[in-house]
Amino acid sequence: MGYIMETLENLMQQTAFTNLSVGNFIMIFFACVFLYLAIAKEFEPLLLLPIAFGMLLVNIYPDIMLHPEDSQNGVGGLLYYFYVLDEWAIMPSLIFMGVGAMTDFGPLIANPKSFLLGASAQFGIFAAYLGAMALGFSDKAAAAISIIGGADGPTSIFLAGKLEQTALMGPIAVAAYSYMSLVPIIQPPIMKLLTTEKERKIKMEQLRPVSKLEKILFPIIITIVVCMILPSTAPLVGMLMLGNLFRESGVVRQLTETASNALMYIVVILLGTSVGATTSAEAFLNWDTIKIVILGLVAFGFGTAAGVLFGKLMCIATKGKVNPLIGSAGVSAVPMAARVSQKVGAEADPTNFLLMHAMGPNVAGVIGTAVAAGTFMAIFGVV
Repeated sequence: MGYIMETLENLMQQTAFTNLSVGNFIMIFFACVFLYLAIAKEFEPLLLLPIAFGMLLVNIYPDIMLHPEDSQNGVGGLLYYFYVLDEWAIMPSLIFMGVGAMTDFGPLIANPKSFLLGASAQFGIFAAYLGAMALGFSDKAAAAISIIGGADGPTSIFLAGKLEQTALMGPIAVAAYSYMSLVPIIQPPIMKLLTTEKERKIKMEQLRPVSKLEKILFPIIITIVVCMILPSTAPLVGMLMLGNLFRESGVVRQLTETASNALMYIVVILLGTSVGATTSAEAFLNWDTIKIVILGLVAFGFGTAAGVLFGKLMCIATKGKVNPLIGSAGVSAVPMAARVSQKVGAEADPTNFLLMHAMGPNVAGVIGTAVAAGTFMAIFGVV
């Protein structure tokens, strides 16, 4: 009888119920909320579902992120090895290659003014940087946090790793990806607040056709120009443009399909679960994390507002030919932000079609965020 009781007691001690803190149960609750949003509300489930599940796993079984140095046999937890690929900037770079292979840069080529809208939406990055400095973060930590303002998860992870801010990488990545997923909720109120119904109804002229030669030359020229000025952007901008060159060259269909489908989805699974697994209660439930989450939300709002306001200026300058709503797509959430521009415009006028016009600022925002990250790296002497 004593043997049976001892065995049952040992089993009970091995269950998660006896080893988890109140904080773990709080994080498990948030993980379930994110899973609900991903599955029931379909808020970018490709991102939110693996992140939420990683959050769930690490708060039930913390050793799934165990560092090899803390292990008795020198072997780390499963998701730790996924996370190492994030720290080494491998996952963010592969994500950018997949995005490039999936994205048509034609709207940006057809309307180069879109670069200005993409650049204006990066205001959120610098607002977040100043805000983080004001809240007591170091200059490098503030720079890493600031990229959340561009709603760019891969670049946030990339810059945090390069600036050796691995302690903050988890909260930064979760905040960035969460706001990317919540673009359909966060952006529309800001867009409607800053525009009139008349402005939202503006119909834009059809974009000019873009030749195949232009589409092939674009990624090559952008790589040369941007990487010559900011060589440290090569892992992100280079992979983005390589993926796009796969797509537009038309001679490597197998590589295009692999980069935009199988490889992309594998990387999303590994990156999403590993990012979610950084949200253990001990690492996540602290004041620094709360500050980062709030800063990210404020910065994302600033970026959206800056894009819309610059769109209004372009509307005035072109005498009503630019719909200010496309300015909100200047953040890096591709193609989510462009879809939101289309949705808000269609609510004002169901016959309004803004998606292709919004894709110009949207892809410009991806390039702009990478350039912002490269600028911070250049300032701090990081290569």
